[in-house]
Amino acid sequence: MGSQEVLGQAARLASSGLLMQVLFRLITFVLNAFILRFLSKEIVGVVNVRVPLGVFWSLFLGWVWLQLLEVPDPDVIPHYRTGVVLFGLSAVVELLGEPFWVLAQAHMFIKLKVITESLSVILKSVLTAFLVLWVPHWGLYIFSLAQLFYTTILVLCYVIYFTKLLSSPESTKQQTLPVSRITDLLPSITRSRNFVNWKEAKLTWSFFKQSFLKQILTEGERYMMTFLNILNFGDQGVYDIVNNLGSLVARLIFQPIEESFYIFFAKVLEREKHATLQKQEDFAVAAMVLESLLKLALLAGLTITVFGFAYSQLALDIYGGAMLSSGSGPVLLRSYCLYVLLLAINGVTECFTFAAMSKEEVDRYNVTMLALSSSFLVLSCILTHWCGSVGFILANCFNMGIRITQSLFFIHRYYRESPYRPLAGLYLSPVLLGVFALSGGITGVSEVLLCCEQGWPARLAHVAVGAFCLGMTLGIACLTETKLVHFLRTQLGMSRLTDKTT
Repeated sequence: MGSQEVLGQAARLASSGLLMQVLFRLITFVLNAFILRFLSKEIVGVVNVRVPLGVFWSLFLGWVWLQLLEVPDPDVIPHYRTGVVLFGLSAVVELLGEPFWVLAQAHMFIKLKVITESLSVILKSVLTAFLVLWVPHWGLYIFSLAQLFYTTILVLCYVIYFTKLLSSPESTKQQTLPVSRITDLLPSITRSRNFVNWKEAKLTWSFFKQSFLKQILTEGERYMMTFLNILNFGDQGVYDIVNNLGSLVARLIFQPIEESFYIFFAKVLEREKHATLQKQEDFAVAAMVLESLLKLALLAGLTITVFGFAYSQLALDIYGGAMLSSGSGPVLLRSYCLYVLLLAINGVTECFTFAAMSKEEVDRYNVTMLALSSSFLVLSCILTHWCGSVGFILANCFNMGIRITQSLFFIHRYYRESPYRPLAGLYLSPVLLGVFALSGGITGVSEVLLCCEQGWPARLAHVAVGAFCLGMTLGIACLTETKLVHFLRTQLGMSRLTDKTT
């Protein structure tokens, strides 16, 4: 398979399901906003901060939540112990579907992945809303049962699809799969009588260590909230809602791009080969794609950062009412907008870095991640005591900046002996930077004058000012970043053509 064909598949994976994802996310966004009107901050804090940690550690440390940590007041948060057990069970169920998810991701089963995950989330939100309205006294039963229902639907969708696919030998998709029946996905003895492929096991162990450390870096604040009781349950709830709302764009746009183009880079570049020994055509295509993705991530992140500052309070007021728009909520979301910019850049740089690194380089990177994990925890403690829950976001920004720097050094070294300079994607024209600054100033003044205590006419005028500035910014971006526009047109056009022909 040539690099252009792989690129077309990656672009199709990232873009063709985007509209469907937006639709499903919009539905769940409305449902979640509705559910928030009937919940207290305390129960949101327990469900979204403490209990999901029990999911991650369900097989090892689940008893910690029941025996060592402070149990919430049963009058405020009823059925805590049962809820933790059910969340742990849901984690086991979800692990059963992990091989199917990997198979779908590796072979770019786009619609399956989007429909399965989106349908499961929507049904979970509908069940949660129904239970919150009809049996609000169930407490954590509501969210634990909804989580178990979600994982069951998710796994069943994958199992049913692959069972039907593998039972039809005439299917062209079935012929490309590395398995011929469902039982092939279960552990088995290989032809060489070895239960474990040690070469793959060593690489898997390297990525496991890396994933473990990334878990500490990305979810470290949740562990600190849980084990150190830095924030009360109410503040934890507000933080988590703002965190989920702020990361919505990252999950909707950046995550599909990162996952899809990681597959592209992994297929185009040979992991154990030096850059000079790669196929030159694939090497050049990878550089072009990386430059365009960096430019796209930078523009999207800057747009969210600039406009997010002026519209954070309005967004929180619409989403959760006074519970979110007053107090620390707006400051948290404004800080998170800056974090989204770093998330966007890091997602692209790391998806290339992890696809191109050798096993030895992955191991060395794990040592760096270990140091980052320790510094993140220390910095979080210091900043949280200094400026409250905003300190977690500032620590994450510092952490993400170090990770970006590490990846940029790797990319620079990787292309140092070639004529390609993909890091040029991080440079923007002075005109476009000036437009971003002007838009930020105009929308900031608009927020002071029009938002958010002067009624809906003033709010709508504030939104209109933002829409005008956004349109102006995007127009200037199209005029100045012609190379990126050409990349998007050609790749999106290719993916649409592929959709029609298939």
